[in-house]
Amino acid sequence: MGRVNALAPNDPSATGRSDAPDPLAGFLALRTPEGAALLAGLRDYDPAQELATATRLRRTHPAALVSAALGQARLRQRAVAKFGAEDAHRMFFTPNGVEQATRTSVAAHRARRFAAGGEVRHVADLCCGIGGDAIALARAGIRVTAVDRDPLTAEVARANAAALGLADLIEVRCADVAAVDTSSCDAVFVDPARRGGRGRIFDPEAYSPPLSWATGAALAAPRAALKIAPGIPHEAIPEQAEAEWISDGGDVKEAVLWFGEGFTPGAYRATLLPAGATLWSAAPLPAPPVGPVGRYLYEPDGAVIRARLVADLVARCEGRLIDETIAYITGDRPYTSPYTTGYEITDQLPFGMKKLKALLRERKVGVLTVKKRGSAVEPEELRRRMKLQGPNSATVFLTRVAGAPTMLIGHPLTGSDG
Repeated sequence: MGRVNALAPNDPSATGRSDAPDPLAGFLALRTPEGAALLAGLRDYDPAQELATATRLRRTHPAALVSAALGQARLRQRAVAKFGAEDAHRMFFTPNGVEQATRTSVAAHRARRFAAGGEVRHVADLCCGIGGDAIALARAGIRVTAVDRDPLTAEVARANAAALGLADLIEVRCADVAAVDTSSCDAVFVDPARRGGRGRIFDPEAYSPPLSWATGAALAAPRAALKIAPGIPHEAIPEQAEAEWISDGGDVKEAVLWFGEGFTPGAYRATLLPAGATLWSAAPLPAPPVGPVGRYLYEPDGAVIRARLVADLVARCEGRLIDETIAYITGDRPYTSPYTTGYEITDQLPFGMKKLKALLRERKVGVLTVKKRGSAVEPEELRRRMKLQGPNSATVFLTRVAGAPTMLIGHPLTGSDG
């Protein structure tokens, strides 16, 4: 089989310019004592003052080294949101690495699942990127063979293992993943590239490597996990996989396909971080009932919706959907769950801007939260047209009820997990 990884954007040959700066050489310069000292002094620098900072530093350092250090300092600041300040300011990054790396909370959850049974002691991390997942696995006590075909990316991953004191547990190889023998590993993790020159890739067979190749690698191992886009079509999920959708802080971050011992083929799972709450079903659930809007409305977490587990919540709260195509649950009694955000509904109106504006003026609403499902109206445009004034707040849902465009007005339930 040929090379399954697409030409990495960090590869100078991708530009077609022989005179382009060598990113690998620039990165290695940062690893020298001079580069390390220069980078350490830029931890709190203000990007708005970059020109003045660069001018000052170039008086005593080579221009190429200053450019590399400033670029790395910017990447570290961006990476704080995913890795936390303590790790981000010790680690190294590439632009694609920051964009595509798994955030620490999600990587740690996945590492815990690998480590849970105690049988996984060595994982092959294929398409390891800058090493975010390898770091989480190593911190869970698992030895990692991390593989990436791009020389710069592999060098960055190697530097990160050293910077965080994990070099004894993480071996980084610069190689094509198709050429790596994983037979000595207890598990395989594959994180295919899902971005190309034109942005996100939605076809799983256009991933690099393709989903079919990654599935074959997974099925050849005792256990495996494949990181995929959360919007993957359900029909593209292999029947041998347990599919898990993960949200963090209410935002769906990714999906994972689990294979092998300890996982349930055909099961769907929704996991909510940081709480770690998990909802799952071993088989598809029947369609939930549909009925009129009650006193309460429940908005399921996005991971629950992606995992098609809304029917489970409908049964738990003894409720119903407001429309067979809309993932809003309604009920007649208050219900608290980590998987939903609850609201008390005060008004139900046919869709109409004038009616909504009049009601909000009457209620003296100055702060309006706009939520929508099944509506083309843009929240910012609606807020602008309402000309809000007053001390009160409200939430409006632009949606469909039994197929009809509808506005539901209410407020969050006290103590709601949302």
